[in-house]
Amino acid sequence: MRRSAALGAAGALVTGTLIAGAGTAGAAAPSLAGHRQDAVERGVRAAADRAAEAGVDWQDCPADWGLAAPVQCGWVSVPLDYARPGGRTIKIAVDRVAHTGGKDERQGALVYNPGGPGASGLLFPMHVVGKTPVWAKTARAYDFVGFDPRGVGRSAPVSCQAPEEFAKAPKPDPVPGSEADKRALRKRAEDYAAGCFERSGDLLPHLTTADTARDLDVIRAALGEKRLNYLGTSYGTYLGAVYATLFPGHVRRMVADSVVNPSRDKIWYGANLGQDVAFERRWTDWKTWVAGHDAAYHLGSTAAEVQTRWEKLRAAAAKKPIGGTVGPAELTELFQNAPYYDFMWDPIAAVWSAYAAGNEALLVAAAGAANADAVAAENANAAYTAVQCADAPWPTAWRTWDRDATRLHRQAPFMTWSNTWKNLPCATWPAERRPTVEVTTGKGLPPVLIVQSARDAAAPYDGAVELHKRLKGSRLITERDAGSHGVTDLTNPCVNDRVDAYFLTGRTDDADVTCAPHAAPEPAGAGSR
Repeated sequence: MRRSAALGAAGALVTGTLIAGAGTAGAAAPSLAGHRQDAVERGVRAAADRAAEAGVDWQDCPADWGLAAPVQCGWVSVPLDYARPGGRTIKIAVDRVAHTGGKDERQGALVYNPGGPGASGLLFPMHVVGKTPVWAKTARAYDFVGFDPRGVGRSAPVSCQAPEEFAKAPKPDPVPGSEADKRALRKRAEDYAAGCFERSGDLLPHLTTADTARDLDVIRAALGEKRLNYLGTSYGTYLGAVYATLFPGHVRRMVADSVVNPSRDKIWYGANLGQDVAFERRWTDWKTWVAGHDAAYHLGSTAAEVQTRWEKLRAAAAKKPIGGTVGPAELTELFQNAPYYDFMWDPIAAVWSAYAAGNEALLVAAAGAANADAVAAENANAAYTAVQCADAPWPTAWRTWDRDATRLHRQAPFMTWSNTWKNLPCATWPAERRPTVEVTTGKGLPPVLIVQSARDAAAPYDGAVELHKRLKGSRLITERDAGSHGVTDLTNPCVNDRVDAYFLTGRTDDADVTCAPHAAPEPAGAGSR
């Protein structure tokens, strides 16, 4: 499941799901895989050598990219298939803003991935342009560099469906009321997978996290960096973990924020099952907060009352879509932002409160914002699907999906079925898959800093613990009693100071650290909006 593209200040996010084994769509045979891997490694070295020589021709960004000076944009050419480095190439869009400190303070480029998969990182330099306080110290030492991963945005974008078709609303209710509903939703997933192959079949085998990690190494070379400085959030942590596994000696500094569990037993099906439970917990946290501010929102004075109000809203939208376009699917897409991010707690509650007071327009507008740019929204969803389906084996038997979703829905009804249908195209994925990378510590890997909130819904806490175990010498900072996704962008000196110290000096604490939570959200006003 991904977060709405209309939200994050530095990009978007998401995780996904699944376990390998019997009854799954598998990867290449071992004998062929070994031969191909040798060719891939040679291809990466050749591509990086070419990129180091060519560099990046930095220019003012194209007007339609929405990135004004001092941000600069450019391209890095990479092979579509690293096993054939002399074959077809694609261009990766990159941007940067220069460090703000003196020449003697500069430590290189800091490259960022916000997650997804399917999210653009091109907004990352705006932290510097907008003078985001929590990044001010790090920005003195580093150029902030963003990029669109392969398949995303400006970088050989993948497509699975006509954008206008993708943006149509309302979509079917994700919670099936009958076996007929399930058959119809299964057919939508099958058609979506077939559409990916029809519209982008040549790209699909090459949209793996491992291939994006190889692109990252070519970007490193093009930037003139001997070793990579990297910040990854959400799925970006998995990209970073795969990079650290494939290129341990090329890592200088790496921060993993809000961690996807890198175990091959979790990538990707198992991770999504864990998400369903974690979202329910954080959904309850939000309902409790809304109830505690009933004087502002008038939606119920207990979490149970807020839940009853939600169920009534959902049922009404199922019977008659709000404004003709907002049904249960659109409500879930909108309201999931509250479990994702604390900074969305008040806006979502305020929109709901306004609707309850008779203002329907605000809710309709908020629900439609995610697909306001239909081309970008369709591409983000297509890239999310393509990467996760290509990355790992998935169950092919519907009975497995149906069994797990039915069981989980009983304890976690908020997101379970929505998440299931989002990922079901992987059950009938028509393209070749590659072996899933086993994340581990390689020779030369320096300490990695891991940052995680304890109650994260999109990236449950066990992911951070697992990555910490796998990357020897890493340090884990836990923000207790908190659950906002993307901790390093929040104001919490206990976290911010340690992230700054790590990027500026390479220093970590002698032991793992637990920080108090960042300040809780407060209502900004409700009802009249």
